[in-house]
Amino acid sequence: MTGFGEAEQDSDLGRVRVEMRTVNHRYLNVQVRVPGGMDRLQNTLEAHVRSRFARGHLTLRVSLGPGSTDDPDAVPVDVERARGYRNALRRLQEELGVGGSVDVGLIAGFREVFREPEAEAGAEELDPELVLELTDQAADQVLEMREAEGARLAQDLSQRLDAMEVELEAIEVRAPERLVEHRDRLRETVRELLDGQAPVDEDRIAREIAHLAERWDIHEELVRFRSHLEMFRDTLEAGSPDGVGKRFGFIAQEVLREVNTMGSKANDAELAQHVVNLKGEVERLREQLENIE
Repeated sequence: MTGFGEAEQDSDLGRVRVEMRTVNHRYLNVQVRVPGGMDRLQNTLEAHVRSRFARGHLTLRVSLGPGSTDDPDAVPVDVERARGYRNALRRLQEELGVGGSVDVGLIAGFREVFREPEAEAGAEELDPELVLELTDQAADQVLEMREAEGARLAQDLSQRLDAMEVELEAIEVRAPERLVEHRDRLRETVRELLDGQAPVDEDRIAREIAHLAERWDIHEELVRFRSHLEMFRDTLEAGSPDGVGKRFGFIAQEVLREVNTMGSKANDAELAQHVVNLKGEVERLREQLENIE
């Protein structure tokens, strides 16, 4: 699930800023970036983040820069870096023998010129508790965004389940109809072959239909499918502080198994089409589950 959070605070060493971003990922993947001198905090921060998240690709960035300025419109400019770019460009002109002017527009194209330089000097003395506190503030914002996204996903999943219910009802109606139609076709075929020379053996036809009914029976699959959907809805409505993504994934896997079995027993164009529609909804459901913690 996606989310973004940030927090910053002035300290004796400069302004400490923490940014946290998350994107969809099947597992929990954490990357922590800290200024030089703060390497000792990297493992601590990663463990702290893992205690609050269970899924997603998460990037945490800690920076230490100059303190806040009285001018809210001031833009930090790295003059030394800009001078270095200018000298490097002029050296390229001399070495390659190319023309053109090195002006402010060209230099402004380098984003690092307007990036606030990290004040790495003394970063090793930064208070770990302050960094953890800012990390928690950023994490709270990320979780708030993820919860809002989760509410929208829950609504979408509920609609997917409703669509599956519609297809299931159509399958339940069609399943016995195909047997009746096949029995009638079989009786008519036998009657045409006998051409009135002998009576139709209804008992033989009944045994054949009974055999087909056993082979084509999908009652058990339908019962299990509905049971899985009920379990899915209960989990969706109850929620869990520990996350439900993996539980949903397991249920969806079992649902797909039942759909595939029904498809192998369809033996009817109309019924097969409903099964295909049902499988499509299941696949879309599984794709959406990749976004859920």
